[in-house]
Amino acid sequence: MSRDIRLHGVTDLSIEYYAAAAGREVNQLLLTSIPHEQEEELHFFSGGNEFIIGQSGVNYRGNGGYFCEYMFGVDRPLSDLAREEVVNRLVMYGARYESDGRLGFSDATGGAQSFEQLFFDGNAVCNCFFFVASSQVSGPLSRQQEELVRLLGRAIKRSNAVGRGDETALLAELLPLLNDPRSQLFIFVLINRKHREYRDLFQSLYFVSKKISDSDFTRLQALAQRHGIDRYQQERIRIDVMYRHPANRRIVDEYRNILVSCHQKGEITTLENARLTRLKTLSVRHKIPGALFHTLDELLRREQKIVAEEEPCYLGESRQILEGLFLHSREIDSTVDRDDMIRLLHAKKHATETRDHGFEAILLDATKKCDEQIRDGADLSLLEGFCAIITYFDRYDATNSLISQLAFMENYRISEEMIRSLLGNQRAFDDLRQGLFEELFVAGLRKNSYLGKYGRRKVAALLHGLNRTRDNLIGAPQLLQELLIIDREERLSLALLESVRDRIRNFYAKYVTREDQETLKREIGEELARNQLLLDEGIPDELFRETILTIRKEALYLQTLLPKIIAEQNGELREDFIGNSGLDRFTVEELEREYCELSHLLPEELLRIRSQ
Repeated sequence: MSRDIRLHGVTDLSIEYYAAAAGREVNQLLLTSIPHEQEEELHFFSGGNEFIIGQSGVNYRGNGGYFCEYMFGVDRPLSDLAREEVVNRLVMYGARYESDGRLGFSDATGGAQSFEQLFFDGNAVCNCFFFVASSQVSGPLSRQQEELVRLLGRAIKRSNAVGRGDETALLAELLPLLNDPRSQLFIFVLINRKHREYRDLFQSLYFVSKKISDSDFTRLQALAQRHGIDRYQQERIRIDVMYRHPANRRIVDEYRNILVSCHQKGEITTLENARLTRLKTLSVRHKIPGALFHTLDELLRREQKIVAEEEPCYLGESRQILEGLFLHSREIDSTVDRDDMIRLLHAKKHATETRDHGFEAILLDATKKCDEQIRDGADLSLLEGFCAIITYFDRYDATNSLISQLAFMENYRISEEMIRSLLGNQRAFDDLRQGLFEELFVAGLRKNSYLGKYGRRKVAALLHGLNRTRDNLIGAPQLLQELLIIDREERLSLALLESVRDRIRNFYAKYVTREDQETLKREIGEELARNQLLLDEGIPDELFRETILTIRKEALYLQTLLPKIIAEQNGELREDFIGNSGLDRFTVEELEREYCELSHLLPEELLRIRSQ
């Protein structure tokens, strides 16, 4: 008769454990509690295997390994990335990759791991260990490990019970796979209670509105400080939670699938590159952190799977300028002047916008060469000149990131310190050439069809304010107040639009009469006031009328134009509506996505129209 037992406990105030075992005669397993250096340890034995849970970590010997649900921050091989059903990381004791890429096993399976290292290398919240006692798994430990991978590896890496920390469900999934009526399976679930509390609080706050208010952020910081959670673990947990929000996950998974498909084909087409770029733009709008894409981009660069083409002119010019730094002939002036620096900045801008990693590869080669020559005794002026270039690139990255977030992110918090940093960067770029700052960071944004009304206002106010601050007409605090006024109006506009949509959908099927609209305006005003989103003066009439008009435009597009556009594959009609309606492209694409989901249409139908 097969039985299962379950033991629950806490090693100290932070690590919680569940020890579960299933199989015939599993009730006869040896469990002892032994003092060790003034610490209490739990020992589990069966079939020559041992697992020890101490106050500061675990020890193990015999067969088995440990596994956890993948999260961002844990290395994920391409073979797992390419399979959506693979959700867990599995590490077998004594396993290693051979030089030919095959998985090898040794008999040296014993070891120890501290809790700190376990939750650093694996999942920040929950990690599992296991071992097996079975006649099907016998012989040298290396052979046992290989057999366990064959029997259980596939199921462990695909089980959704791992993410839930459900050891009972895991036992039920895995034990039958051993195909041995006398087998015993042991699973040990270790949970970092402090990290779990931080994750649960962040998730409860973030999932409400996909943003964290100042007061919520203060709560999170206080909890992290009280529990001593370092910044790296905080960031891992926050990124993992943000990824798991359904709206975020859809974009990131689509990005991953396109990128993996390109990697497997060995090339990336112009259309696929455009789709990746669009997803990056949408990720900023959705407030999805760039770290979610970093691992995927690094994989593409490292494997160099982009089909080799003739080098673009801007890359050739950049290579020539950087290579010129390393010319030592006295007859050749190898310094980088202002015109060269401007060309390099425009090259970096172009590479960033088109996701061309060739520029970064050229820069990396130049960095290595500079390090080698300085090591071999080159003049330090070479290092000074190269550092000056890198400083401008760092200024570019910081400025581009800040302005993009201000333009595309709703409720982005800008500070007086950020404004002063922007002002310093503006001076540095305009010292190279007057107007270069606007040329690099603003001119392209004005042409971006995804930039919304408030984003355009904030960018225009920022540029105008920076110019006035530079000329000592206003100070940074005054510019900050101007941006905050626009931000408050944006938050009120978004809240008003959401509330009106909800009211009309549930209560006001008709809202064409003045009386209906006045009633609607009054009720929503009371609701927004309760939520502290509205000041005493109430909802501005113009803003309310604009909201009603926006909803009418959306209804017109969904009910009349979009079905016609899809039926006729009429991309011109779509572009005409976007150009004349005043709705930004992002809003239109969200309407289209919702329509496709409700109508059970394939996304490819819209992709063909958008590419016309």
